[in-house]
Amino acid sequence: MTVQSTEVEYLELLRHVLATGVKKEDRTGTGTISTFGYQMRFDLNKGFPLLTTKRVPFKLIVSELLWFIKGDTNIRYLLQHNNHIWDEWAFKRWVESTDYNGPDMTNFGLRSQTDDGFNGLYKEQMEKFIQLVLTDDEFAAKYGELGNVYGKQWREWRTTQGETIDQLKDVIATIKKNPDSRRLIVSAWNPEDVPSMALPPCHTMFQFYVINGKLSCQLYQRSGDIFLGIPFNIASYALLTHLVAQECGLEAGEFIHTLGDAHIYMNHLDQIDIQLQRDMRDLPVLAINPDVKSIFDVEVEDITIENYQPHPTIKAPVAV
Repeated sequence: MTVQSTEVEYLELLRHVLATGVKKEDRTGTGTISTFGYQMRFDLNKGFPLLTTKRVPFKLIVSELLWFIKGDTNIRYLLQHNNHIWDEWAFKRWVESTDYNGPDMTNFGLRSQTDDGFNGLYKEQMEKFIQLVLTDDEFAAKYGELGNVYGKQWREWRTTQGETIDQLKDVIATIKKNPDSRRLIVSAWNPEDVPSMALPPCHTMFQFYVINGKLSCQLYQRSGDIFLGIPFNIASYALLTHLVAQECGLEAGEFIHTLGDAHIYMNHLDQIDIQLQRDMRDLPVLAINPDVKSIFDVEVEDITIENYQPHPTIKAPVAV
């Protein structure tokens, strides 16, 4: 079955960390079960690796990836596509600024999970924040910005000479001219820019590899929230591999996902127990508009997923 060589990789990661991981404190104060060093392999010829044991919102994955590809670092584009996966980090900057004069939002991520009274205030302030980013250009420029995160590094890496490097464009050009190159690498980890980022890159570097007319991609991820984040990362980089392969006239090969600190948050354990009791279903099929010739011209409506019939969503809090 198609699922046996794909989704099972992710479920085995969950079981591995539950069985062998150690309790470890973290930046958010939530607490994790963690392990260091793990690798999964996904054959992209055997279905698109979008989990079926819980629904994963594919449109959010598409709009976030295109946001990276465009080199954008402001959440306004995401909000315009009803994508809220980066809201908390931008919101945090606003409520901790001297411009903010609303209710105390200290530790809002944890407090909103346990205090119903506070939760109402949090939702009210978040909605106000979202509307300001969408409608107020000056506010969006100041508080919708996340710093020099992924898109900036992929498309406009700053050099010591004051110039910029479009890593993604250069790598695609190299694949076309010299597919045997061992330097098909894009890095998001820029030590100089890390202090200014709302969230330093978790998926830090990826490398392409071409053999027998197929394009494969390996990602190194320094830190991975296994329940919420990694399903997005798997699908996002699988999609990136398909997009680059289409532009370069290649087939998609494998996506290899190498993890540093792979962790389960302590407040995700009940959700994971539910997920592990579910059966796997056949993986969906990815469809990309064949008329789009460049990855830089792709829009959300050019990418669809077919025959996706997952189990229902399993909600869990995000650690910020």
